[in-house]
Amino acid sequence: MDKFKIIILTLLCALPKFLWAQGDYVQCEDTCRHIHGIDISHYQGTVFWETVGQNSHMAFVYIKCSEGSERIDERFERNIELAHRHGLKVGSYHFFRPRINLTQQLENFKAQCRPGEQDLIPMIDIETNSNMSTQAFCDSVVKFLAMVEKAYRQKPLVYTYQNFYNKYLQHKVDGYPLFIAKYTDSPPVLNDGRDYILWQYTGKGRLNGINTYVDKSRFMGRHSMREIRFRHR
Repeated sequence: MDKFKIIILTLLCALPKFLWAQGDYVQCEDTCRHIHGIDISHYQGTVFWETVGQNSHMAFVYIKCSEGSERIDERFERNIELAHRHGLKVGSYHFFRPRINLTQQLENFKAQCRPGEQDLIPMIDIETNSNMSTQAFCDSVVKFLAMVEKAYRQKPLVYTYQNFYNKYLQHKVDGYPLFIAKYTDSPPVLNDGRDYILWQYTGKGRLNGINTYVDKSRFMGRHSMREIRFRHR
């Protein structure tokens, strides 16, 4: 092989690393037609929303606003204001703590998740049973979801992981739309055959405007934004 061919092959091998360094990542949203979005919290640090808003692949964002009965995400106010300003459809989510007083959790969530600022239905993040018995845990979940539904006059979106759903939640949250996380190339499979609207397919996504990993999601099949649109009364 002559020197010219060796040089060309060397450059081609180095190209993917160069593109990665420049932020030109080849990811799911670059190769499909599904509607994509992200969810964030203070863990992402300062988000450059103007840059994120310019990314035509990202249509929506769920922003953490509260956890348990007292915790408030320190970056929520800034994030929701700037996400709106730069054109994303926005929803808010609460990290559920099943052992903590449900009324206090709802009040904490309501104080942050104000209807006038929402484009998308509220989301409840359920990923710990806090070492409760399965029955006590599920009772807590069902009661809290009903309280959120009554407060906002629409069913909240239930976010959880595939394995957690299959172990604890199947047949317990029927009637509530599902957002399922599974970080593999193949979509989640729920043991009870439930349909789900959104799949969070990676916790290590990259996006210009965010300097850390970010969770990325997409709608499944024919599901669309219309199904999770906040209904203002």
